[in-house]
Amino acid sequence: MEIWINPACSKCRDAVSLLDAEGAEYTVRRYLEDVPSPDEIRAVLDRLGLEPWDITRTQEDAARELGVKDWPRDAETRERWVAALAEHPRLIQRPIITADDGTAVVGRTDEAVRDALSR
Repeated sequence: MEIWINPACSKCRDAVSLLDAEGAEYTVRRYLEDVPSPDEIRAVLDRLGLEPWDITRTQEDAARELGVKDWPRDAETRERWVAALAEHPRLIQRPIITADDGTAVVGRTDEAVRDALSR
């Protein structure tokens, strides 16, 4: 199990605390320092069953500068979204937990973290 976190994020700290409390074995990836490649982002999206716009933090400064709210959300622009996430990792929703069964969850709630633990 791996968790992508920003240590400054309270939701990330809460998720890590819950994983610790449950005795989970996991690896921490500080994705702002160890930026995921486009291929890694695509793989996580596949595991999540989501599209890049589903995990994009549209209120971030970089999102406003790029104008992502106005980008089409379709197959033709999918790679543009993936590239934006790789180039501006602050746009990636957090925390993302990759479960041992090959799936992943966005662990913003205790329920989502527990879901990842149960997989």
